[in-house]
Amino acid sequence: MTFTSAAKPVLVRAEEAETLQDGATSLITLLADANATGGALTANRATLHEGSPGAPAHFHTRATEMFHVLDGSVRILLDDQVLTLGRGDFLTVPPTVPHAFAPAPGSEAEMLVVFTPGMDRFDYYRLLERVYRGGASVQDIRDSSERFDNHYVESPVWQRELARR
Repeated sequence: MTFTSAAKPVLVRAEEAETLQDGATSLITLLADANATGGALTANRATLHEGSPGAPAHFHTRATEMFHVLDGSVRILLDDQVLTLGRGDFLTVPPTVPHAFAPAPGSEAEMLVVFTPGMDRFDYYRLLERVYRGGASVQDIRDSSERFDNHYVESPVWQRELARR
């Protein structure tokens, strides 16, 4: 990834942010993609309603992913352990570390999710919405793994955790 300085500060007003529905119980609000930040970061807000499956186990090879819990409680798979994070908690996940997330049982969660260095991810989130709405397939997601640096993995630990709903 080549860094360039952003041409100007990035301001996204809440009422102007694009919000996508990537599942029946979750939303992604797009804040800043790599092309707007000179490659420095990519940021979104994840809204996970109670019962949301969240994101399946996966890893990235090119970026650290950061999670800041704004409200509620979320469980996060971190390699082979599951952590519960609450309001105000912050976690960084370095490249190649498998992770997943979903709201804690009986809870909702709001998180700020940031990737650094930035990578163009907004089209990935749009693809997730198209899959949810029937305009694309799960195979399209699989085919995009290199482009969006999203590599899915099997995690028996995470499957057991999700069964605890």
